[in-house]
Amino acid sequence: MASSQGKNELKFADWMATLPESIHSIPLTNLAIPGSHDSFSFYIDEASPVGPEQPETVQNFVSVFGTVAKKLMRKWLATQTMNFTGQLGAGIRYFDLRISTKPRDPVNELYFAHGLFSAKVNEGLEEINAFLTDHHKEVVFLDFNHFYGMQKYHHEKLVQMLKDIYGNKMCPAIFAQEVSLKYLWEKDYQVLVFYHSPVALEVPFLWPGQMMPAPWANTTDPEKLIQFLQASITERRKKGSFFISQVVLTPKASTVVKGVASGLRETITERTLCSHFQNSVAGKYLDVRLTVVPAGHCIL
Repeated sequence: MASSQGKNELKFADWMATLPESIHSIPLTNLAIPGSHDSFSFYIDEASPVGPEQPETVQNFVSVFGTVAKKLMRKWLATQTMNFTGQLGAGIRYFDLRISTKPRDPVNELYFAHGLFSAKVNEGLEEINAFLTDHHKEVVFLDFNHFYGMQKYHHEKLVQMLKDIYGNKMCPAIFAQEVSLKYLWEKDYQVLVFYHSPVALEVPFLWPGQMMPAPWANTTDPEKLIQFLQASITERRKKGSFFISQVVLTPKASTVVKGVASGLRETITERTLCSHFQNSVAGKYLDVRLTVVPAGHCIL
């Protein structure tokens, strides 16, 4: 049994390398690529300050209830159970990344953040790079789509960090339809960086954020989510860019209040989302991506 599981993990870790030759020249915009939502949230630090993007009500809640409040928050903020290496081994190739500075941090370190702070950005990027070094034909999409508390010099620091870690592995921004596995393999590119900030216009290896749009259904209703996904796919294919189908149910304030001690996984992911999709036409298409990493993204 252990041997069989090891073979499956190897297959997922190198799934791009093992695709049929007929797919190698197809634009990546035409392929369904599994991704994860708030990809870094496997490690959210309950001892960290509350993120600067959080509303005053949340800040006040934490100031009153302290550690207990943060433990409850983590149950709703953590959308992943695997680190970057685990996700890559499971086949994930798109990463949803949100970057923040910490209040009153004298060294201006950059962190992944979702309500609370997660790992340092350089540590996560180096972990991804280590996988790419061992799997030369695998390609990842790094989507830096939210920035909190960042000034110009923070962006400069992040850009330099990307240069230092990935170097020539990064594919410069070109027409999306030109990007195929064959093209990337021939040039030894393994990383496409999407950057939702005007800074992207100044750096050749940063793809502008509009090349990776991510419409958001913003619903707790699986039926409405399916309708939203089905309605948007055809229209977005015409735009000639990459795009994201967010297979994500978003809890409302009332949802959190009712299940405050249960958390996101038990209240939505397991009970509602997975059970529904496994019994629907859309689910047969998306279920693999949902079971790889809960609350996933899918680039189509």
